[in-house]
Amino acid sequence: MSIERRPIQETYVKDAAFSDILHGKEIIESDGSFFTKVTSKDKAAHEAVVKNYLSFWEGKEPENETSEDIKARQENYTSLTNSYYNIATDFYEYGWGTSFHFCRFYPNESFEHAISRHEHYLAMQLNVKPGMNILDIGCGVGGPAREICHFTGAHITGLNNNDYQIQRAKEYSKKIGLESKTDFVKGNFMDIPFENNSFDAVYAIEATCHAPKLEDVYGEAYRVLKPGGIFAIYEWCTTENYDSKNPEHQRISRGIEVGDGIPKLFSTSVAEKEFRSVGFEVQLAIDLAVNDDKSTWYHPLEGDYRKVQSLWDCFTVFRMTRMGKYFTRAVVGCLEKLGIAPAGSIKTQKVLETAQDSIIQGGRLGLFTPMFLLVGKKPTSKEQTKF
Repeated sequence: MSIERRPIQETYVKDAAFSDILHGKEIIESDGSFFTKVTSKDKAAHEAVVKNYLSFWEGKEPENETSEDIKARQENYTSLTNSYYNIATDFYEYGWGTSFHFCRFYPNESFEHAISRHEHYLAMQLNVKPGMNILDIGCGVGGPAREICHFTGAHITGLNNNDYQIQRAKEYSKKIGLESKTDFVKGNFMDIPFENNSFDAVYAIEATCHAPKLEDVYGEAYRVLKPGGIFAIYEWCTTENYDSKNPEHQRISRGIEVGDGIPKLFSTSVAEKEFRSVGFEVQLAIDLAVNDDKSTWYHPLEGDYRKVQSLWDCFTVFRMTRMGKYFTRAVVGCLEKLGIAPAGSIKTQKVLETAQDSIIQGGRLGLFTPMFLLVGKKPTSKEQTKF
């Protein structure tokens, strides 16, 4: 199902060419193992990407960084985020799967089922019907898009600014016969490459946190959404418990930003304010991380076998244990020293471990949520005239 889009920018052609060089065309289109993907990177290109990513953070501790440091990350958010996902995507798929997000857990519910249910719940908020055209902003490698397509019968267009993830998403959809029901498009979510009023519904799952200004990305979602349509998001935010003057809180927030390629985390109050400011009629604004669930949303990161809810989850949890992380570090570090894996591979592993530790701490202290749910309706022309 075709949606009219804007012409491809020249820079996008260059990005795609660089992605092919960095990751290798054969690897992008293959089912290679994690270690095959890591060792197949172009060494010079990978080292340059890692160096570029770390340059945004090194020597800029939260207690002494300036507003200019933050502004520099926000102004260069595309480079920051693209560099991050160029080095982190393979690690994400290895450790988490193809749906790059957190979720709540019911008792005895497997990791895979909980992830799918979290996606179904968002689809329910959108009131999706078969045949509708839906936009997924920041689609990753397309795990949620494929699941929501299966669940609802809608056509899903995934928007992503990272060429490697776009190509991986297309390959995954092709392998399960969804290439005609899904589409994955290169584009900047601050300037979405579709015309006004193009989609019946729009969603984003833990993706718009990479935006330098939430108002702008929410405004773009509003623009491409048809009047009467719904926009629903799971947003990464600091909570009302976060104290920007508390050094420990600063350290945790910075660890999440560094470990996840985020220019600046915003609070739940800021997210809701910006969501309303662009014109959405807010139907729901709730932090789903605040609940009485027996299993926390972050428990898979803790690497604690006592919290495993199904046998298959042992494999996911193992990668998060001390032994699992040591194994990955040891193998990747050895391959890097031997010149088989590119320079910067072990630094990438350490960046992701920083994210893991900081997210767990932020979750335990109630300072951070990855599931602040915002659901809003774009008013119809008749509804707008009432105000």
